[in-house]
Amino acid sequence: MRDHLARSTRRTAPRAVAAGTGGLLLAALLPVTAAQATSSGGCEHRNNNSYDKLLQCVTVEGVREHQEALQKIADNSTDPVHPGTRAAGTDGYAASVDYVAGLLRDAGYEVSLDPVQVEFSFPPVLTQLTPTAADYETGVFSGSGSARVEGTVVPVDINLEGDRASTSGCETEDFTGLNLSGPADIALIQRGTCTFGLKARNAQDAGAEAVVVFNQGNPSTDPADDREGLFIGDATSLDLEGTQPSDLTVPVVGASFADGVQLAAEGSTAVVEVRIEQRTDHSVIAELPGKNRDNVVMAGAHLDSVIEGPGINDDGSGSAALLETALMMANTKPENTLRFAWWAGEELGLIGSTDYVAGLSKAEADRIALYMNYDMVGSPNYIFMVYDADQSTFEAPVAIPKGSAAIENVYERYYTLTGEPYDDTAFDGRSDYQAFILAGIPSGGLFTGAEEVKTDQQAAIWGGTAGEQFDPCYHLACDTAENVDLHALEVNSDLIAFAMLTFAYSTEPVNGIEGTEVPGKAVDLPAPAGPQGTFPATDGGAAGVRPSA
Repeated sequence: MRDHLARSTRRTAPRAVAAGTGGLLLAALLPVTAAQATSSGGCEHRNNNSYDKLLQCVTVEGVREHQEALQKIADNSTDPVHPGTRAAGTDGYAASVDYVAGLLRDAGYEVSLDPVQVEFSFPPVLTQLTPTAADYETGVFSGSGSARVEGTVVPVDINLEGDRASTSGCETEDFTGLNLSGPADIALIQRGTCTFGLKARNAQDAGAEAVVVFNQGNPSTDPADDREGLFIGDATSLDLEGTQPSDLTVPVVGASFADGVQLAAEGSTAVVEVRIEQRTDHSVIAELPGKNRDNVVMAGAHLDSVIEGPGINDDGSGSAALLETALMMANTKPENTLRFAWWAGEELGLIGSTDYVAGLSKAEADRIALYMNYDMVGSPNYIFMVYDADQSTFEAPVAIPKGSAAIENVYERYYTLTGEPYDDTAFDGRSDYQAFILAGIPSGGLFTGAEEVKTDQQAAIWGGTAGEQFDPCYHLACDTAENVDLHALEVNSDLIAFAMLTFAYSTEPVNGIEGTEVPGKAVDLPAPAGPQGTFPATDGGAAGVRPSA
């Protein structure tokens, strides 16, 4: 795949510098001319060990080349189940790994491919045979087993009238008197009250060979709490705390309330099919040894897309910006060791990053000074957000490792330097930094928004369109190479490079280990201007939360 996706010749011309309020004020950082860069061997062959040289060489054009290459990979995917994507388990993902790893090897990095097992799901089936013949839209619940079941539909304590409140399947007594003794019984369970894992496990224990969980059907005024349409949830645990696994072996799929009503008809028979295969994917890990091998500065982005589309913002934006930074830093001689990661299986539940951290010995984990996460950094209806490690806006639901606020401080001071307004996003561990913070490793990151809707106040600050999602193509087929805001992508690509170079030479504010100053002209970062505070306290921080998948 790499041959026909080869990169074009690197440009060395500096980016345009905008002046005025909200513009990029980087003229002081860009004293090296294009001619000088060319005469010294070009950006890819030069030691870009100063802010001016690195920020000149990390360009939005270079980042876009990588995004366009990832788009081409998705377009050329021949996967018979999920064509047109770079989802985990597909040839599109494998080609993405080849592309990233190949460029990094060519640049001189120590590259390793970290294997991880992922569950590859074929499109699920929910078909009613009698008394109505119909195919229903469905989806697989997390924790589902894998099987094809054709048999009788058995409703379990459902409520199709009035407020339609239901405890269907929550108690073992709900199954008393039901005939689930056959070889192919399908339990029909209504949403409500307890965890989906408990409902499905109770059905499995009662003898059901498959489970359909249909929506409750109680209309809600909250558009985020749809109780009518198709609903797909998490059936991995028996309790709300997630401490008791459900250990399901039967297939569990979802249905809308209307389809559930049809399936509940007397004499109903149906087919439920969930086919899941275990496949091996790889996270790409690239390392550049520094003088201090025991102080590792790490940054990562996830390389996989969802099955619905090519994922060029989610997270082709973070992946591309991080790749361009790594390539432009390949010839530096940093004080600290640099490690870059492109994670597998984030969209399936942070699989690659979780497996990686779990495989570290205590000594190996202790070597990692910090981790920076870049998941969606060029959303087309963006706002600039920083993980809120100091909890100035959002109270974190997780323990924040000491030193994380120092990472946030660098991001905020850079935005302030360049005249870019910024806000906080909840430090909740709902992306690939989760495993790192659980291991006590200081972490931070950037985010430009997903399915949250931009407010009038946010549009007045950052531009864009109020009333539309930060990323209108989030987890959709339209998340293509056109699904980007170039200004957001350029600003954040520069910031990713700036932060990596800063910590390449000193992590003292994070972990107390003394380093050295970044070579070249120093950059005097101002005090942070402070978050814009556009998320009202009454929304519980929901608008600033990074979704996990």
